[in-house]
Amino acid sequence: MRKREQVKAGLLVVFMASGLFFYRGAEAQDGPKHRPAPGDGKSMVVQLCDGETNLTVPGVRPGERLSPEQAQAVSDKLMELWMAKQDPKVAEAWRREASAYQQRQPGAPSPAGQGAKPETAAQEKKEGQQQSTSRGPVIQPKEQVIDFTARDYLIWDRELSREIAYGDKIFHDDKLIGSTNGVACAMCHPNAANTHPETYPKFQVQLRKVALLRDMINWCIENPSRGKRLDPDDPKMRALEAYIMAQRKGVPMEYGKH
Repeated sequence: MRKREQVKAGLLVVFMASGLFFYRGAEAQDGPKHRPAPGDGKSMVVQLCDGETNLTVPGVRPGERLSPEQAQAVSDKLMELWMAKQDPKVAEAWRREASAYQQRQPGAPSPAGQGAKPETAAQEKKEGQQQSTSRGPVIQPKEQVIDFTARDYLIWDRELSREIAYGDKIFHDDKLIGSTNGVACAMCHPNAANTHPETYPKFQVQLRKVALLRDMINWCIENPSRGKRLDPDDPKMRALEAYIMAQRKGVPMEYGKH
């Protein structure tokens, strides 16, 4: 091989390697995405966040928006299909939690967290009393703390309550979440049921990495709802995290649990 041809071959290898590097870098930055569910191009196909369960919606073309009633019916059917593939105990636990959350009043504590108390009275005194408002806890000052006033606590509770209320609204509104097909978060997760924010961070097979709660929020926005992912600093992301976490008040943190 002539020297010039050797140089060309070397440059080609470098170019291909660089392209592969940048491709992998972009994939790592953007994160994996669902492969589009198979369809005939004439009917909408809605896919769950597992990347496997999907449903064709007859009479609705790709890119059209489902009515709230249609979207809920599709979400219910998708969940039925998903649960049919699960271990019966897993499916039953999912149904039980979803049912409990559907019956909750807005702002009520998580069914799984009801009755959660400090182990001892001494610990309760040490950690300070907590009282619930309609939108979250008001942490009362300890006896020895004089740095914060009653007004401070009222401001903190007001601002937190406002954030949670905004997240509640986004979670239940397909347009606010940026859905292009009419599917809202609450259609599969009534009142944030079966989101389990206390189990993050944990490895998620879909993402092929250790995920935070916001990573899974974006995954669900991009896939079942066919919307655009939110920036980590987006006010909507902050509100969604606040709302989802507020629904699990009283549940111990258990990162890594599946």
